[in-house]
Amino acid sequence: MGTLGILISLALLMYLAYRGINVLILAPLLALLALLFAGDIHLLLPTYTQVFMKAMGGYVIQFFPLFLLGALFGKLMDDSGSARAIAQGIVAKVGSERAILAIVLACGILTYGGVSLFVVAFAVYPIGAALFREAGIPKRLIPGAIALGSFTFTMTALPGTPAIQNAIPNPFFGTDAFAAPGLGVIAGLIMFGLGTWWLTAQSRKLMAAGEDYGAHRDDPVAEDNRAIPGFWLALLPIFVVIVLNFLMAKQILPNLDTSYLAKPEFGGLQDAKSLIGIWSIIVALSAAILLLIAMHWQRWMDLKKSVNDGAFGSMLPILNTAAEVGYGTVIASLAGFVIIRDLVLGVSDNPLISEAVAVNILAGITGSASGGMSIALKTLGEQYLTMANAAGISPELLHRVAAMASGCMDTLPHNGAVISLLAICKLTHRESYKFIFVNTVAFPMVALVVVITLGTLFGSF
Repeated sequence: MGTLGILISLALLMYLAYRGINVLILAPLLALLALLFAGDIHLLLPTYTQVFMKAMGGYVIQFFPLFLLGALFGKLMDDSGSARAIAQGIVAKVGSERAILAIVLACGILTYGGVSLFVVAFAVYPIGAALFREAGIPKRLIPGAIALGSFTFTMTALPGTPAIQNAIPNPFFGTDAFAAPGLGVIAGLIMFGLGTWWLTAQSRKLMAAGEDYGAHRDDPVAEDNRAIPGFWLALLPIFVVIVLNFLMAKQILPNLDTSYLAKPEFGGLQDAKSLIGIWSIIVALSAAILLLIAMHWQRWMDLKKSVNDGAFGSMLPILNTAAEVGYGTVIASLAGFVIIRDLVLGVSDNPLISEAVAVNILAGITGSASGGMSIALKTLGEQYLTMANAAGISPELLHRVAAMASGCMDTLPHNGAVISLLAICKLTHRESYKFIFVNTVAFPMVALVVVITLGTLFGSF
């Protein structure tokens, strides 16, 4: 009954989240439902306060700075006009006749630089709509192009991306954002190449069949009279994030004396290996935020409002993800989870394959890349690291596979980012989800298989 309860709980979580019920409500209720199936009714309150809330709070403690700084950086990039300047600059350089490539590149550069995918969607969509309308490309391809540039190679594959999905494995495996850089670049090129080629082929096919942009009410107007910075000036904060992240992770922090971490007040850590990846991103984003504020000092209409809105914008995403982690921790504490754990671990003797399966399944169920990966690594990360060490597999390879696996089945129809993107574009699942699915599930899965194969044969590089 315990295992059945877990499966029912997971199914309800996926269904009710798709129906729009917030995970902050669902996660504790469905975790306790699984507990009831296990016959542990007397443990409801202690499990909620001592297991669920402790795990949820622990996640917030660990990752809140990244959510806060990422949301703040994205908001300032948006309000300063930098995000729009970069998007328009890419379009001008690539050419409006390559509308799909221009939108993918614009989204890719912005998200690789640390701008929130929601900010990117709002900033790029009006430009994409104007480009697609001018070129006669069906509007229903726009979400696929934005998703390809925002939800795939810059989120999980390219080394150094400050996306939270690339930071979560750091404390579990003692890695940093630049783990397995060669494999990450290969995976990123596969996703980018296949996705751009397929979307372009689909546009030609649809246009040949007589479909054009179409008549759409309430379409946005791309023109905006607000002054925007120059293209290269707008790019400068993104360069700062990437370069400073690399320097801190590879050169500066590893060479500092961190023996003080052994003190009880700092957690009694033997070294800073599990913290360097997170510290590096904190420093990089903080520096970029200060640079943004200073660079555009005369341009801010209301800097206090921008800062406050950015800070508030980080709250719901981290609480949602933390609630999913709390849910996963409760599930992992149940006796019935042992059967599920053994099934997942028994999928393959190769920890890379087992890890990929576990992260994919949980990301798909929760509809969240960060939530699914956090649950998987919280419950199974130690076993995977032990298996990898025994098999001579690099922790960096575990990191890259975990990050990439989180970005495959996470974008099933109930995913919050998918729903938000379609709402921004004023399109439905029926009209556009096919183009999102192929680019954010199918092609990333191909890239993941390639990385696992290459990593198994040649190791991390």
